[in-house]
Amino acid sequence: MSQNVAEIMVATLLDAGAKRCYGVVGDTINHLTDAIRRSDMDWVHVRHEEVGGFAAGGEAYMTGELACCAGTCGPGSTHFINGLMESHRNGAPVVFIASQVATAEMGVGFPQDVDQRPLYAQYSVFCEYVSSPENAKRLTAIAAQKALNEGGLAVLIVPGDIFTAKPENNLPWRTMRFDPVVRPSETELEAVVEALDAGKKVSIYAGHGCADAHDEVIALADKLGAPIAWTSRAKDFIEYGNELEVGMTGVFGLAGGYRAVSECDTLLLLGCSFAWAQFYPEDATIIQVDIAAGQVGLRHPVDIGVIGSVRDTCAALIDRVARHDDRDWVNACRKTYRESLDDAAAESEDDSLIHPQELTLALDAHAADDAVFTADGGSPMVWCLRHIKANGQRRTLPSLVHGTMANAYPQAIGISQAFPGRQVIAMCGDGGLSMLMGDLLTLAQFEIPLKIVIFNNSSLGFVELEQKVDGLLDAYTELKNPDFGALAHAVGLWGRKVEAKHELDGAVAELLAHDGPGILDVKVNRMELVMPPHVEFSQVASTALYSTKAVLSGRMGEVVDLVRNNFWTR
Repeated sequence: MSQNVAEIMVATLLDAGAKRCYGVVGDTINHLTDAIRRSDMDWVHVRHEEVGGFAAGGEAYMTGELACCAGTCGPGSTHFINGLMESHRNGAPVVFIASQVATAEMGVGFPQDVDQRPLYAQYSVFCEYVSSPENAKRLTAIAAQKALNEGGLAVLIVPGDIFTAKPENNLPWRTMRFDPVVRPSETELEAVVEALDAGKKVSIYAGHGCADAHDEVIALADKLGAPIAWTSRAKDFIEYGNELEVGMTGVFGLAGGYRAVSECDTLLLLGCSFAWAQFYPEDATIIQVDIAAGQVGLRHPVDIGVIGSVRDTCAALIDRVARHDDRDWVNACRKTYRESLDDAAAESEDDSLIHPQELTLALDAHAADDAVFTADGGSPMVWCLRHIKANGQRRTLPSLVHGTMANAYPQAIGISQAFPGRQVIAMCGDGGLSMLMGDLLTLAQFEIPLKIVIFNNSSLGFVELEQKVDGLLDAYTELKNPDFGALAHAVGLWGRKVEAKHELDGAVAELLAHDGPGILDVKVNRMELVMPPHVEFSQVASTALYSTKAVLSGRMGEVVDLVRNNFWTR
């Protein structure tokens, strides 16, 4: 018997490499989920569709393979939006099947009728209606192909009645993959070489585009005598095995990366789309290499821009540039970086005070060599990026482009599904964890061995810091939290709460040794400052203004705690 549209779509996605589909079953996707039930694809039943979007994106980002989501018409599909936008902006290859009301009911205000194309078209590589059974296989293959090769979300909107229809023909459409060699022309390469050879203090700023170019980037940097700073998304691919590495710049960075980028005379941007223009050098020759023409000169004016993959362009440059034997510049930046890294690793002398850096360093020490770390938007991602050491096997995934809350443990669900037996650790803020707390039940139901570590400061800590830097009294950031360790027990997970420093090391080891899902709730310093590598006078003045306002409003104790917990008890 011929296949219906639901069966055709599932078979096409399986052929493209998809293994799982995340979502909540119901009405207009019942025939799709039935087709999945009878196939080799796994259905992962989450409690909230946003979690499904995060989970699919986490899986797809870490594997580089296709992951899927499916949502019912109206609210079922719109619940996915934030998780899928996060996944798309990470470049994760995800196909989302967004069902719609029956064809005959579209456009007349039928209950749950939502036109999803304008919702998803702005953040997707492909967004189309499957309008007939004849185009189902073709559009599914194209959606998977664009998601995999362009990196991002592809959306198929399917009216519920189309799933059961059967096409009159079924041409053999299939998803194709590509790995082209892309590099600048000889004339363009000559211009880049001339600029690099003329530089006396050359620095490289490596971005996510360096994901498959570790060896080529380091070889080019070595020949140029150039320190390598990296964007936060490039950590996994550039930090390890790199004697020229000087860390990040920007608010999350440290002094080594800041110095390398701001004080150089020639800056080579490799697959880098760093958004904060104030951290680029004021007077330097800037060269940008990117695979996408739209990224060149997008963040800051550049002197030379070329199109090419980082891998292929660096390989072409290595044999063309002159060797820079003077290592004074790179050595100075390296020295600054090592000192700033040591300074950033705060250590408390008070047993009742745990710095979040101490918790992160304990995780770094006890985690497996191939552990995967996710981190919530806000301060957990800062500590992850600064203090979890990449080694070529470990991976990290904070929310860096979309900048959302509540991403860490939902993304980790998908990663755990994709890598059974591999240690996956979600570094959660208390605000982020509580926002999507319902899917802790998913961990229990499917026995997903995820390790959740809560940086519990009883506040929206990063927002509180932003308010203080703006000279405002922090407001509406207070969180009244439960004992998350006790909550873990209530839903069938391992759980423990830590409030004293002497318990920290043993508790981290116990969590990671546990054979199953668990939550470690750690009370960390609420007054912790995320210190950038360069502090503007306006920031100091605004923080002083906050202190003055706090004193005048009777909140003197907060000012004392801010100073004591950041400077006196380290």
